[in-house]
Amino acid sequence: MDSATSNNNASAYDVVVIGGALSGAAAATLLIRQNPGLRLLIVEKSAQFSRRVGEATVEVSAFFMGRVLGLTQYLNESHLVKQGMRFWFKNDDVESISDASEIGGRYQVRLPSYQLDRASFDEEVLRRACAEGAKLLRPASVTNIELSPGGEQTLTLRHGETTETVRARWIVDASGVAAMLARKQGWWRQNIEHPTAAAWSRWKGVKDWDSRELAEKYPDWAAGVHAIRNTATNHVIGDGWWSWWIPLKGGDVSVGVVFDQRLVEWPQEGGTIGKRLKDFLMRHPVGREMLADAEYDESDQHWRRNLAYYSTTFAGDGFVLVGDAAAFMDPFYSPGMDWISFTATAAAELITAQRRGEPMAERIASHNRNFALSHRSWFDAVYKDKYEYMGECDLMNIAFRLDLGLYYLGIVSQPFKHGPRALLEPPFITRWSRPVFHLMRLYNRRFAQMARQRRRANALGKTNRGERVLIPGFTLDRGDVTRLLRPLAKWAWLEVTEGWRSWGQRIQEAPAASLADAPMAKETLVAGGRAV
Repeated sequence: MDSATSNNNASAYDVVVIGGALSGAAAATLLIRQNPGLRLLIVEKSAQFSRRVGEATVEVSAFFMGRVLGLTQYLNESHLVKQGMRFWFKNDDVESISDASEIGGRYQVRLPSYQLDRASFDEEVLRRACAEGAKLLRPASVTNIELSPGGEQTLTLRHGETTETVRARWIVDASGVAAMLARKQGWWRQNIEHPTAAAWSRWKGVKDWDSRELAEKYPDWAAGVHAIRNTATNHVIGDGWWSWWIPLKGGDVSVGVVFDQRLVEWPQEGGTIGKRLKDFLMRHPVGREMLADAEYDESDQHWRRNLAYYSTTFAGDGFVLVGDAAAFMDPFYSPGMDWISFTATAAAELITAQRRGEPMAERIASHNRNFALSHRSWFDAVYKDKYEYMGECDLMNIAFRLDLGLYYLGIVSQPFKHGPRALLEPPFITRWSRPVFHLMRLYNRRFAQMARQRRRANALGKTNRGERVLIPGFTLDRGDVTRLLRPLAKWAWLEVTEGWRSWGQRIQEAPAASLADAPMAKETLVAGGRAV
């Protein structure tokens, strides 16, 4: 892998990509394919990628990784095929995993998605980008950026004891949560409407959901589904929080908790992050069963608060933001790699258009409008106040069926039917998709209102015991739209029997202020169990 040198010829590039993980390496790969001979430099700060969250993919990102980047064989050989999502609920009457209400597929999934070890996966995507022709400078950091709209952008790089300046017509910011350009230019905004936090670690000794041990202990529970539970993303859920359980090839399991800081008080004492995480999950009967003999990796435990943020600007004439450098909503439903798929594809198209000599002003304005609208609509339709009701099995049953069905019919279907260029249109920006957005936002808000009403009446969790909701699974067949009729009918019935109590009431949302004065405020990011 080549690196830049300090002479004048080598320090001039067409594109410099900041960050070599999936979003940066994917954007680099697309750019080089579309622009043979492109001079492209990737600047990656790490000498080697460490494990990170974001292991679970869903169908759009699986299409992008497989059919666009060409990674299908590698994914099948080196990672696990994901078997959808499963959700586990509890109330005070649930004593074991067999009592907990469950939502999930009855059969195996129809379309591919994967459980990834992100460290090895990102290394492979970066390796392939370099094989396509990208130059790599690693480990190296960007210490300064000077933007010149329509001209050459200037970056100051430090690698080892050497500092050098490079120039490029374009900068692709793929710096992840560091969001280098957005923070430097003052575009970065915390989403104070969604103050979530997370704690996570890697574990060994987590029980196999399909093990003979559990089948003998709970035979009816084991026989209840025909699909594999263990390679699904299992979600153990409580009031105001959820946890992910993602198996990785080799036997480790990524386990983490995400919660709304307005609804859940995370324990401030009780040992390391991993110890507190285990104690928290052991309060749930399903967590207690699965983690009974598990141990967390003391060198791989993390904490982050106030997860959601966005940039007010996504591109200009000389720069474009991709992946987490542009925005982050929520890890629920694993949207992060879908977001990478859309932003990386659009970034490559934007730069390629300029290199073809096309006028840029309207293209850049359209790019900013589209991604601002998509991100805000995506958040409003799916995530805003979802933590109010995600611990209610009956409400999540309806919401999940509608969310999943509309995702398949409106979003997943597009690249499979129309090819990679469908990724140039992020969700909710087309005229035909706006009514779907309004429908999703409506039922999401109504379920949040019903859950608030239940909370006031001390009536949460009544359907969280003994329900086994097994979904046949969605396809890309238009006939599957009929599968939305049953959850819509269930929603209507809930409105008539219960929801009417909140009709006409003003939506009383939890305070949107930042939790900067909360006890956890000092722990912004934890690695290895220590705040940093």
